[in-house]
Amino acid sequence: MFFLLYALVAYLLFAGTTVYLVGFTGDFAVARTVDGGVAGPLGEAVAVDLTLLGLFAVQHSVMARRSFKRWWTRIVPHEIERSTYVLAATLALALLAWQWRPIPQPVVWKVEGAAATAMWIVFALGWGVVLVSTMLIDHLALFGLRQAASGLLRSPPPEPGFRTPLLYRYVRHPLYFGFVLTFWSVPTMTAGHLLFSAGGTAYILVGIWFEERDLVHEFGDVYRRYRDEVGMLLPWRRKARP
Repeated sequence: MFFLLYALVAYLLFAGTTVYLVGFTGDFAVARTVDGGVAGPLGEAVAVDLTLLGLFAVQHSVMARRSFKRWWTRIVPHEIERSTYVLAATLALALLAWQWRPIPQPVVWKVEGAAATAMWIVFALGWGVVLVSTMLIDHLALFGLRQAASGLLRSPPPEPGFRTPLLYRYVRHPLYFGFVLTFWSVPTMTAGHLLFSAGGTAYILVGIWFEERDLVHEFGDVYRRYRDEVGMLLPWRRKARP
């Protein structure tokens, strides 16, 4: 029961932080945003922001690797391993949003009118793609709830299988694709937002490389064929077989 409560708390904290991140990246509705706050010295701002992005990238990638999990689960029970990962990611995101240093100048682009409306539509679409993608690949397991519940019920969680539901038939990483849309689809792109978007996109590309290496190790030729048939971030290749 404690494990399930722990998983629920980690999930709710992550959900709340993600909602805050919507306002943070869109520069609206929340106290601190990517362009909000008092700008400091340029060198200090760049150093702090790159450090925050790097901390999140290291946490998110290292804790997801198979070798780390083998060591980590000697300390943390399997039932809450995923929830602990989610909690650590939440803390890294919260730290980034809290300590981010805005760099308002120069403005790389600024659009208004219909173009700005189109940007906001794509921004919202990106977050929608992120949410739908988590639902398609077992939302409860992705955030550790299913593992904790299985421990409470004394039943092992189902073994992960290889599936390509809906969006995954057209792009291998729709969740990451959604994030890329949100990073870049803003009407006003400042230097600080550009740093955030470029850093986030670079991390996604590196993270995909590590993730696909693990997927090939787990699923072998099945995933290799899928990789040959379906685009990584853009649905430009032949549709995968269901």
